[in-house]
Amino acid sequence: MKAIVAVKRVVDYNVKVRPKSDGSAVELTNVKMSINPFCEIAVEEAVRLKEKGVVNEIVAVSVGSTQSQEQIRTALALGADRGILVQTEDELEPLAVAKCLEKICNKEEPDLVLLGKQAIDGDNNQTGQMLAALMEVGQATFASEISFTDDAVTVTREVDGGLQTIKLKMPAVITSDLRLNEPRYASLPNIMKAKKKPIDVIDVNEIGVNVDKRVQTIEVQLPPEREAGIKVENVSELVDKLRNEAKVI
Repeated sequence: MKAIVAVKRVVDYNVKVRPKSDGSAVELTNVKMSINPFCEIAVEEAVRLKEKGVVNEIVAVSVGSTQSQEQIRTALALGADRGILVQTEDELEPLAVAKCLEKICNKEEPDLVLLGKQAIDGDNNQTGQMLAALMEVGQATFASEISFTDDAVTVTREVDGGLQTIKLKMPAVITSDLRLNEPRYASLPNIMKAKKKPIDVIDVNEIGVNVDKRVQTIEVQLPPEREAGIKVENVSELVDKLRNEAKVI
């Protein structure tokens, strides 16, 4: 079984993001970048499936700038076999990313496609669903547990009301949730081995996908600071403020 895992380059989750001085975008100069945490969970799950003998090849795919090769190398160090970069210096929207991934999947013909449920920069939670629709295959989002039979995959997914278990025919698209697993750290020997693993670079213009933006960013700004709370002397004062100031009752 072949598995494709999508990975995205994002600002490290420990970094406090800030907008540029002109408010046009997020400041990325001299900012630490990492693999998206949910994508890392997806990579870990693919590696575990390979260790169990379910998967025999893992292909890490990223859509982004030349620097995204760093995140592919991270996936290779964690256990992926080879990488593919769809290179573009533009920031693509989820639909464009899904179309790029569809082209790669049509060529690679994977049995399983794993993605993070969302990226921590845009928080769109759209790419996996769009990819499954474009490929016309089953999808399971927010996966917290995955198991396989001969020709199907059973996924336990986290929903608002609790847990839902569904069974999908292969091929399928699965997006990982936080509780699916705990990603490992790449060992130094594996980091060194990853430098020799192949990464194919494909220009986004070569795969015939329309990547024109449909949404324009007008301005990026920090949210307003929250005012400090206050203490009240008694319940009557609390009720009065809720009724007359907060106007919630």
